[in-house]
Amino acid sequence: MKKYFNPYVALAIGVISVSTSAIFVKLTDAPAGVVAFYRLLFSVLLILPIFLYKYVGELKAITRRDWISSIIAGIFLAFHFILWFESLNYTSVASSTVLVTLQPLFAFIGTYLFFQEKLSARSITSGVIAIIGSVIISWGDFRISGMALYGDMLALVACALVTAYLLFGQDVRKRLSLITYTFLVYGVSTITLLLYVLVLGDPLTGYAQSDWMWFLLLAIIPTLLGHSLFNWALKYISTNVISMSILFEPVGAVILAYFVLNEWITWTQFTGGLLVMLSVAFFLRDNRNTKQEQVWTEGEEIR
Repeated sequence: MKKYFNPYVALAIGVISVSTSAIFVKLTDAPAGVVAFYRLLFSVLLILPIFLYKYVGELKAITRRDWISSIIAGIFLAFHFILWFESLNYTSVASSTVLVTLQPLFAFIGTYLFFQEKLSARSITSGVIAIIGSVIISWGDFRISGMALYGDMLALVACALVTAYLLFGQDVRKRLSLITYTFLVYGVSTITLLLYVLVLGDPLTGYAQSDWMWFLLLAIIPTLLGHSLFNWALKYISTNVISMSILFEPVGAVILAYFVLNEWITWTQFTGGLLVMLSVAFFLRDNRNTKQEQVWTEGEEIR
């Protein structure tokens, strides 16, 4: 992918792609760990020919620090998938997707602590409004107790893990190509998930033909078109911006759930979705304006 490709266009494609993830998972009958394992395994196998043909030599230049960060990012990604997929067995697509995409809550803190990235008051306000909108989307589906609450908690922890995955990748991605970084992280995730499945004793074979189709689609659409585009954008855009953009995912997931799973769209989901879209649009505009102001300021200082 050329450097002049607009990273915000990549984000839009990525968000649309990851919106299909919860739907595909809901359509499978396999355990969460198995679904996650095959999703990452097929992704690695699809990337492998390109990696071996053009990028394998890049491994020699990877520093010890980048190896460690990539391994940690891969482990976080693996357990993000495990917990999120498991949450879909206990709560609805709307609730699970909303909670797992509340990444700004963690990204705002993480980027400030580790990268000293500051946000304007307008950006923070937009983030808070987007979070409120996300909660409204599935307000009628939240539960005070029972299995739904357990599913909600799993999704929330999965949200923290995927934010950590992006934070570790933000620094490494600036030095590694998209293919190399993606291959390393997905490879580590695949190994982690295989060990997890073997420890639990879940079968790796014997699933219906339709399940294998969903495994492959999970690898192609939300992973290679979704997460890989996020990884590419990390080189040019902050984790904060990506996390905010991913808040569009519940909107797409709710719409797909209506058509594919016959889950009705409520007025709270419609209202919350509208809030999310408007607040994310304001956030992205403010972030781009801030970046431009920084460039102009630095240009004036150089002169």
